[in-house]
Amino acid sequence: MSHELFPGIRSAADCVGWADEAWALMQRLYPVCRSITGDGVRETLAVVGERIALQLHEVPSGLPVFDWTVPQEWNVREAWIKDPAGQKVVDLRDHSLHLMSYSTPVHARMPLSELRAHLHSLPDHPDWIPYRTSYYREAWGFCLPHRQLQALPEGEYEVFIDSTLAPGHLSYAECVVPGRSEQEFLVFTHICHPGLCNDNLTGIAVATALAAALAQGPTPRLTYRFVFAPGTIGSITWLARNEARLGAVRDGLVIGLLGDRGPLTYKRSRREDAGIDRLAEHLLPQLAPGTRLIPFSPYGYDERQLCSPGFNLPVGRLTRTPNNEYPQYHSSADDFDLIDRQALAESMAACATLLRAADREGRYLNLNPKCEPMLGKRGLYRPTGGGHPGEFEHALLWVLNQSDGGRSLLQIAQRSGLAFDTVADAAQALEEVGLLRLHED
Repeated sequence: MSHELFPGIRSAADCVGWADEAWALMQRLYPVCRSITGDGVRETLAVVGERIALQLHEVPSGLPVFDWTVPQEWNVREAWIKDPAGQKVVDLRDHSLHLMSYSTPVHARMPLSELRAHLHSLPDHPDWIPYRTSYYREAWGFCLPHRQLQALPEGEYEVFIDSTLAPGHLSYAECVVPGRSEQEFLVFTHICHPGLCNDNLTGIAVATALAAALAQGPTPRLTYRFVFAPGTIGSITWLARNEARLGAVRDGLVIGLLGDRGPLTYKRSRREDAGIDRLAEHLLPQLAPGTRLIPFSPYGYDERQLCSPGFNLPVGRLTRTPNNEYPQYHSSADDFDLIDRQALAESMAACATLLRAADREGRYLNLNPKCEPMLGKRGLYRPTGGGHPGEFEHALLWVLNQSDGGRSLLQIAQRSGLAFDTVADAAQALEEVGLLRLHED
C-alpha cells in the first residue's frame, strides 16, 4: 500500500481543483488591510484557520529578537484626503494601497505644496497605485496614481488618518502536520502585504492548500510545519522563539509569487547543495520545462533570515518571477488580472512534487546484501522468466544494489536513469517485505 503524499498529483492538470479553491481564498483575503502587525493580520489568519488547524502566536511589542525589536502594533480604521471642494480624492476604503502602511495618525489642513511631500506615485506607470511602508520610522503618507496626482488642483486639502501605533503584539500562526519522524519540512510564507495578489496571496493560498491536503492524507514520514508570518520581522521573531529546535528542520521552502506567467524559479539555499536543492534541480525541470534554477543571494524574502550564517538552514525558495523582476511588483497592478490559473496550478504541482519527494528521499540499507535476494518468492518479480525485466523490476535491482547507506534514492534515480518516484516505489516495496530499512544519520 502506497503511503506517498499527494497521490494523483503529478502535473498542473491535477491541481485545477486546488487552484479554484486558492482563487476563492485569495478573493476573500484581497480586501483585508494587512501590515506586519494588527487586526488585518489576525483577520487573515482567522480566514486561513477556517480551512486548516492553526496555532496563533502573539508576541508582545518591545521584545528583543536578535538585533531587532518587535514593533508596536499598528491598526487603521479610516484614512482619506479631501480636495479644496471637500470631495474625497483619496480614500483607504477604495483600495488598501492608498495609505502608506504604518502611517501615524493625523488630522490637518495644508496646501497642496505641503501635501505633496506625503504623496507617492509611479511616474513610469501613471495609472497604478504604489505600495509603500514606513515600519520603523514614524511618518505618514498616501499613495495614488501619478495621473491623479498631476491633476490635483491647487488649494487647501484636509487630511485624515485614524490610526493607532501602540504597544500590542506581532501575530503569526503555524499549522503542524505530524509525521512518523520528528524531522521537519518547513514551509514559510509571508502574510503582511495588502492589496497584492501575486505577492503574496498566492503564497498564502498555496500553503493553505498543501497543509489541508497533508492533513487529510496518509501520515507522512516527516513532520510538516507551515508558518504564516509577516515578512522579515516575522521570520526573525519565529527564529528567535524556535532557536532550540531548529536542528529538526531537514528541508524547507519559502514560497510566494506563485501565480504570474513567468517560469518557475527555484532559488537555492545558502548551502547550495542541501537536499531540497538537489531535489528541485532534478525534479522541477521535468515537471515544468523552462524552470530557472538560481543561486542563493542575501536579497529576497524570508530565506535570507532562515539561511543567515548563524542558522544556515536547508531552505530554498520557490516563486515564479522573483521579487522586483516584474513591472507590476508592489503596485495595484498586482491584481487578479496578473494571476494565471494554469500557472498557479503548476506552482501547486511543483510544491506538491517537492514535498512528496522530500518525504520519500533517504538513504537505505540492504538487509540481505550478499547476492540478490529471491524477489519472486516475495511477490516482487514476475513468475515467468526469460523476458526482459520491466522498469519497476529494474528499480528493485538498482535499489538493492546501491542501498549501502551511502547513496540516497535521488542519487540512485540519477545513476540508473529511472524516475525518482519509480525508485521510491521500489524502496517502499522492498522495505515492506523486510529487505530494506531506512538508514538514519
